[in-house]
Amino acid sequence: MQYRGVLRKMKTDNNEEVDYFLEFNDDVVHVNQLLDREIAIYFVGYQCLNCGRNKKIFRQGFCYDCFQEIPNAGDWIMHPELSKAHLDEEDRDLAYEKKVQLQPHVVYLANSSNVKVGVTRKSQIPTRWIDQGAHEAIAILETPNRYLAGITEVALKKHISDKTNWRTMLKNEIEDKNLVEEREKLKDFIPDEAKAYYLDSSKELNINFPVIQYPKKLKSLNLEKSNNFKGRLKGIKGQYLIFENDVVFNVRNSEGYVVDFEVLT
Repeated sequence: MQYRGVLRKMKTDNNEEVDYFLEFNDDVVHVNQLLDREIAIYFVGYQCLNCGRNKKIFRQGFCYDCFQEIPNAGDWIMHPELSKAHLDEEDRDLAYEKKVQLQPHVVYLANSSNVKVGVTRKSQIPTRWIDQGAHEAIAILETPNRYLAGITEVALKKHISDKTNWRTMLKNEIEDKNLVEEREKLKDFIPDEAKAYYLDSSKELNINFPVIQYPKKLKSLNLEKSNNFKGRLKGIKGQYLIFENDVVFNVRNSEGYVVDFEVLT
């Protein structure tokens, strides 16, 4: 079986184990069904997720020109504290920014390699946690806009990490934590304007990933350099495909790449 299409981050469904799906031009592949099977990935070219042109991908699946211009690549995406739609101030497209920024956002703790703080739209839970490879997560507060969530994250990351160690996450070198207790430790550091949105009754969510064998020494697959790859799939965690011989492939970092995807055995 062979499929062709532009890579986008895998769609997920949180069940007893997370179900993963890759969308191609005319097909959707349930990746879990490929565990312990040999697959091949061939690099064909680029397709910007915005303009659709065959231009080298710069970041987040977009070519350089689109990344500099489109509203969904503004600085406030990576830095929620820079959001200004609540002030009726435009960055690149006020209508789009109001649509995204002026909706419920959640500040959370997720444990993938260590406990870290993060921000996401409420509608992206638990997808965001799955994409980070978190085996447990909990909401800290729910705000009515992105700005309040952003300034809360800035305040809390002075006291707890806001980064994931992807190597530790993929090796599954993890430690279970009582996230209710971790959340309580941070309560006093929440900015005054966000304290009213604290969630003192939210519960920890546990997530299980479909992995047969975790890697020990990681080798990242770069399709631009390798052009093609064959290997036996041993697991899926976060947005990574884990292959035998410790090879890992970050699907999300490869958004905008056009590939042929072939199931060999």
